[in-house]
Amino acid sequence: MLVIGGRWQLDDLSTPGVLPRESAQRLAVRQIEASQLVGLDTAGAMLLLELIGKPDELPELVGMRPGDAELLKLVNQRLHQKKSPPKRRDHGWLTMFERTGAAVARAYQQGRLLLGFFGAVLETGLRVLLGRRRLRMTAAVHHMEQTGLDAVPIVCLLSFLIGAVVAYLGAIVLADFGASIFTVELVNFSFLREFGVLLTAILVAGRSGSAFTAEIGAMKSGQEIDAIRTLGLDPIELLVLPRMLALLIMMPVLSFLATLSGMLGGGLVGIIELDLSPGLYLTRMQETTELRHLWVGLIKAPVFAFLIAVVGCLEGLKVQGSAASVGQHTTSAVVQGIFLVIFVDALFAVFFMEIGL
Repeated sequence: MLVIGGRWQLDDLSTPGVLPRESAQRLAVRQIEASQLVGLDTAGAMLLLELIGKPDELPELVGMRPGDAELLKLVNQRLHQKKSPPKRRDHGWLTMFERTGAAVARAYQQGRLLLGFFGAVLETGLRVLLGRRRLRMTAAVHHMEQTGLDAVPIVCLLSFLIGAVVAYLGAIVLADFGASIFTVELVNFSFLREFGVLLTAILVAGRSGSAFTAEIGAMKSGQEIDAIRTLGLDPIELLVLPRMLALLIMMPVLSFLATLSGMLGGGLVGIIELDLSPGLYLTRMQETTELRHLWVGLIKAPVFAFLIAVVGCLEGLKVQGSAASVGQHTTSAVVQGIFLVIFVDALFAVFFMEIGL
C-alpha cells in the first residue's frame, strides 16, 4: 500500500523533499491510501503515475476525493492513449483518380437534382396554366425590369464592341484573299445565328443568374423560405416562376437588341475599313442575309433563359444558411449557367447543321 498526503500540485514540485522525484524507484502498488491528500493537479497526477510505474489499470484508491480520483484516471487514460500516425498525403495517380471519381459523382448528383427541379418547375407552371396556381404578375414585371431593361446598356455596348472586333479581324484576314467584301456576311451571319444570343445569355447568366441565387439564398439563410412553406405557400410558385417568366420574355428582346448592336458595330468598322458607302453596305447586307438566320438565333433565347433561371433559383434554394454558402452557390450558379448555355448552343449548332438551316 502507498500512503500519500498533503499537496501534490505544481507549486510543490520545486520544493525539495516535499514530493518524490521522477527518478525515484518505481513501486509495485496495489492500493493507494489518499485520505490525507489535500490537493492534486495534473502535474502531481503525472508524478504519482510515474512513481507507481504508469500501470494500465490504476490501483485501488482508498479515501481519495472523487474529483482527484477522476483527474488521476483521466491523466492515466491520456498517457496510455495511442497516438495515430499522421496521414501521409498521396500525390500520385491514385489521388488523381479518387478526385476525378468524386467530381464525377458530384456532377451526377447535381444532374439528377437539376432534372428533378426542372420537372418541379414545369409541373408548377402547368398548374398555373390550368388555373390551379396563381401567377404573381407584379413580381414578374419587377424582375422583367431588373433582368431586361436594366441590362440593355451593357448588352448593347458589349455586342457593339464585339461586332467591331469581328469586322476588323475579318477585314484584315479576308483582304489577303481579295475578299474583303465578305466581311459583311461574316458579321451578319455570326451575330444573327450565334453571337447575339450567346453573348446575351452569358451576360444574363453572370448578371441575373447570380442575382437570383443571391436573393433566394439570402432568404434561405434568413429562414424566409421556411416561413413561406409554413404559411402553406410554394416557393417555386412564389419565387421561381416570376423570375423564369421574366427571363423567358426579356431574353429574346435582349438577344434581338444585341444582334442589332453587333451588326451596327461591324457595319461601322466595315464601312471605315472597306471604304464602302452606307448605302452599298446595306444593299450587300440585304442581298446576302436571309431572315431565317435571325429566327435560328432567336429560337435559342427562351431555352437559354429557362436554363439560366432554373439553375440560378436551384442554387439559391441549396444555400445552407451562411454567407460563405451564399457566395459558393452564387459562383456555382454562374459557372453552371454559362456551361449549360455553351453546351446547349453547341447541340443547337449541330442540329441546325444536320437539318440544313
